[in-house]
Amino acid sequence: VAALQPDLCVSGGRDKSVAVCSWRSGAALRRFVGHEREVTKVTSALDSSRVFSASRDKTVMMWELHGTSGPSQHFPGHDLVVTGLAVSPDASQLCTGSRDNTVCKWDTETGERLGRAMISRNLVTHLCWVPGEPYVIQTSEDKTTRVWDSRELQVAHTFPAKQHIQTCCDVSQDGRYCLSGSSGSAGQGGEATLWDLRQTRSRVCEYKGHYQTTTSCVFLPWGSALTPSIATSSNDSTVKVWDRDTGACLATLFLEGSGPLASLAACDSSTLLCASSNSGIHVLQLSGGAELQLEEVAVF
Repeated sequence: VAALQPDLCVSGGRDKSVAVCSWRSGAALRRFVGHEREVTKVTSALDSSRVFSASRDKTVMMWELHGTSGPSQHFPGHDLVVTGLAVSPDASQLCTGSRDNTVCKWDTETGERLGRAMISRNLVTHLCWVPGEPYVIQTSEDKTTRVWDSRELQVAHTFPAKQHIQTCCDVSQDGRYCLSGSSGSAGQGGEATLWDLRQTRSRVCEYKGHYQTTTSCVFLPWGSALTPSIATSSNDSTVKVWDRDTGACLATLFLEGSGPLASLAACDSSTLLCASSNSGIHVLQLSGGAELQLEEVAVF
């Protein structure tokens, strides 16, 4: 799931379609059809006018929010399922990653592939673009988090490998930090890690508490919490909010019956969306100051 301004979201799923909904009402406003297999990732341009989706059909598609129900651009070229998707701040370029060990760069207007880089055993799990920079963060099944320079499509930095597969990533709005999440089971692994992107390029903090794989990690806009905060979701059906700087867990919400949680999107300073395997998209509300509360207010 990904947030669209001001109160919309985009999601994709096993039914091969991409849906745009109002997270305030749960109403489905648009449905885009074109993929031949399950949708694995969705993202949007900064101005929310374009939506991008990746799929098990090995392709990426671009959709116009106010256009037709079919794709406005098609990006074929990966050999396996596409698992990473990041659009540049000006929406002119797209980076994609796959289990085929490659990261590709595309021109969103023409659909032309501008570059392709392959690294052995680099099974891509997630991509995100650093705001205002030419850099893209990438997590991998080889347990590393990489920083790519999108201009030459070369690795600018690789953070030290963790003990477990790195499943997801996010970048802070100021471009100073990035987060990565770890796979895990039975209480081993499952942590999120904060990395310094600008100065030391080292590990800053870890967030431990999930019983299983961390599936999504996001920086939260400044708001309900009194301190800078992050949120994580997990296969253990919980969403946790953490103090970014101390690693303390500020709130935990167990979404009973939801099954594994797939992804998170921060909509505003108090609203989080969480996509689940069994029960759709959960709308979560953050409230309180010193005693942070996280509660479910809707599901659709």
